[in-house]
Amino acid sequence: MTTPATGPVMVGQPIEIADVHNVARGGLFAQLDAAARTELARTRRHLEAAIANGATIYGVNTGFGALSDRRVALEELQALQCNLLRSHAVGVGPRLPRDVVRALLLLRAHTLAMGASGVSPALADFLLSLLRADLTPVVPSQGSVGASGDLAPLAHLALVVIGEGEVERPDGAIVPARAALESAGLRPFSLGLKEGLSLINGTQVMTAIGALALYDAAELLTAADILGALTLDATLGSTDPYDPRIHAGKPHAGQRASAALIRRLVEGSALHDSHRDCGRVQDAYSLRCTPQVHGAVRGALTYVSAAARVEINSFTDNPLVLPRADEGFDVLSGGNFHGATIAVPLDHMSAALTTLGTISERRLDRLLNPNTSRGLPAFLTERPGLESGFMMAQVTAAALASENKSLSAPASVDTIPTSAGKEDHVSMGPIAARKLRSVVDNVARILAVEAAVAARALDLRHHPTSPTLQRAHAVIREHIAPFTGDRSMSKELERFAEALLTGALRDAVGLPHELARPA
Repeated sequence: MTTPATGPVMVGQPIEIADVHNVARGGLFAQLDAAARTELARTRRHLEAAIANGATIYGVNTGFGALSDRRVALEELQALQCNLLRSHAVGVGPRLPRDVVRALLLLRAHTLAMGASGVSPALADFLLSLLRADLTPVVPSQGSVGASGDLAPLAHLALVVIGEGEVERPDGAIVPARAALESAGLRPFSLGLKEGLSLINGTQVMTAIGALALYDAAELLTAADILGALTLDATLGSTDPYDPRIHAGKPHAGQRASAALIRRLVEGSALHDSHRDCGRVQDAYSLRCTPQVHGAVRGALTYVSAAARVEINSFTDNPLVLPRADEGFDVLSGGNFHGATIAVPLDHMSAALTTLGTISERRLDRLLNPNTSRGLPAFLTERPGLESGFMMAQVTAAALASENKSLSAPASVDTIPTSAGKEDHVSMGPIAARKLRSVVDNVARILAVEAAVAARALDLRHHPTSPTLQRAHAVIREHIAPFTGDRSMSKELERFAEALLTGALRDAVGLPHELARPA
């Protein structure tokens, strides 16, 4: 689901994770901010003047990486930029999804529009024109170590700018870039000083993958609270552990938020009232400690989203054209292309989401085990033995939870020197981002299993759940049919996992998206 938006995203002014989602997936328009256009033109003039005055500037009139000590003749500077794109376009593996590449176009235009790259305004405009024409460069997903930025995948994106490489058209056909540009009324861009380097130097691949994964992770966090409430009620659990006085004594903001939401969702449940004086002292940890676990994930989301917002709104090129106090400019080399600033947070998010999946799997298992389900038949079939019911659904959830544990090993702790040792410490940020994407998708499927199990358990109870949770139950039933006997549920679970990622369950109970920018 796209979040409400009142107008175009203004590239060159601060943008949000929700803006990235809306442009990448919802087709929201993006345009270059007028003030950013003016600043781009100003820094561009300074860079051109510096070269005209004989300055030696890395990547403008020198080679790259370990070849930075090689001076390039003035008449060869345009060829230098095109050769850079061709030589660096050595990505391999499956291509990045369409929404990620759209996010990549937006973020690349945005970081250039911040002015420090010294490129012409026309280059940022051209990237945005690809978005408007719905032309998606074919970008392989593997080949970047995350410093000096996402060089290989960004080079594939940049090849399309000069009319090379391949493009996915709106109809899904893969065609040569030049033909796609011509069909959209666009001409290949003629690169000027530094513009090839500025197209590929930066963290936008890991940030694009990460931003969309974080948007989806926020959906899953809300869904996990809703499903935690459903399972709590279906298993005849107590809401006493959700009392605000308990959480006031350990006042992590995320923990308090999850506890309050789950307590509110169960409120008004006849099923909950039916066992109010049952005499049980306390529930298992997977029911009693949901706020603490979900709250830790909320805390991670807050931290990682803040890091992503900073990265989205940063200039990550090298060298940078930066103003002096006397209104002049310096061209400075630095390391803003290094992806550690986003790679480490993305690894943290993978680990946090893995715990969201493990507690979900433990909750759903309690509903399937007749020793813990409080009166429900084994595996929620009324003919156990003849039928296996949801037995294997739990096995699937367990497999996904275990896979996530492997995916949670941090990529950012590794480094392999590149470019003859010039680039001797790298972030592995794109690997961290891709692993997070896989963890998000796996958690969506685990939560889909919990939804199927909790909905079936509620069907077997003699009292209804709360009116709010009944709406959640109804949405589950739109995607997962009632249990009437053993059947393959694979497609239904996949459909509901996709529905969770698009906010169907959150919408059903009337909650906002946690990362959506207010309209």
